[in-house]
Amino acid sequence: MRIVTWNVNGIRAAIRKGLDKFIEKIDADVWMLQEVRCLQEQLPNDWALPDGCKMILHPAEKKGYSGVATISKNEMVEIGRGMNGQIDPNDSEGRVLVTTHNGITLVNTYLPSGSSKEERQQYKETWMSQWRDFIRPYLNSKEPVIVAGDLNIAHTENDIWNPKGNAKSSGFLPHEREWFSELLAEGWCDLFREHVGPDEKTFSWWSNRGQARAKDRGWRIDYLLGNDAAKKRLISVEIDRQGGLEVSDHAPVILDIYSS
Repeated sequence: MRIVTWNVNGIRAAIRKGLDKFIEKIDADVWMLQEVRCLQEQLPNDWALPDGCKMILHPAEKKGYSGVATISKNEMVEIGRGMNGQIDPNDSEGRVLVTTHNGITLVNTYLPSGSSKEERQQYKETWMSQWRDFIRPYLNSKEPVIVAGDLNIAHTENDIWNPKGNAKSSGFLPHEREWFSELLAEGWCDLFREHVGPDEKTFSWWSNRGQARAKDRGWRIDYLLGNDAAKKRLISVEIDRQGGLEVSDHAPVILDIYSS
């Protein structure tokens, strides 16, 4: 089974830039998209999913902002939207969508960014705490659970091109990185690191400034986290940098696992 997570930086723009080419090329069973920034009625009239695919779109209430979507070739059942957290009980920013796919549970997540201003950093940290509580029960599932998406944090120095220069940047703050370490210590497995090892420096997001994409000066902030049952089914994880060059400022992260 092939599962992809991808922040598309606006699905309408991504379609114009060649999203369909990557959908065909990568040939995944499930796509978890973040930052779709689109209501259902705003999708292009001439755009269609591949035959047999279904999409569940969970947009933000604010037009042109945030939102997630999950696309599946096979049977997909929606379990819920949001995490019932006090900070945003109705998930008005469209950040969490939970679905099941033939016994595999997927938690599509777009964690808030804190880079714009201090108020959003505080919002991000409160959201992180509540989201961690929300996903914790999934660790005990005997069936595979994969939590995936843009988590807006580079965990280690090998997840960012310039760790010293970004030590005070939102997304690489010491306490954010410690939070991520604690998340893994609870039992979640960073499936990319499990597959490639701790020393690989491959990025999934690049700033639009300073020729960051051309020079590969990026961050790895897009993750696939698995519980123990998911870890046991792991085959491989790769980051398709070309998608980040052509379609979005993020690259698709591709997971292959055994179906059963």
